[in-house]
Amino acid sequence: MIVVANRISVASGYEQAFEERFADRESNLRGLPGFIRNLVLRPVKGDTYIVMTFWEDTASFENWTHSDAFRQAHARPASPEMYSAPSALELHEVVHLVEA
Repeated sequence: MIVVANRISVASGYEQAFEERFADRESNLRGLPGFIRNLVLRPVKGDTYIVMTFWEDTASFENWTHSDAFRQAHARPASPEMYSAPSALELHEVVHLVEA
């Protein structure tokens, strides 16, 4: 399994609009081959949200980035004022997992 983490700094006053953008997109991920789950983490301190998607493998994630679903999810970019810094995309392989 891999986890893709996108660290996104959201400008003050844009938090609700940012969160709503992800609520509108969730249907673009459901049913995609290799997709497991999506988390949007709100910062307790600071302005950096973390958007995490979990995939069966790297190929599944890469296939999504070339899909119509990806293009639809990113078709309406937010205004640049929503972000206080450039985002950082990270790709991690899960090497250990404990679940309840």
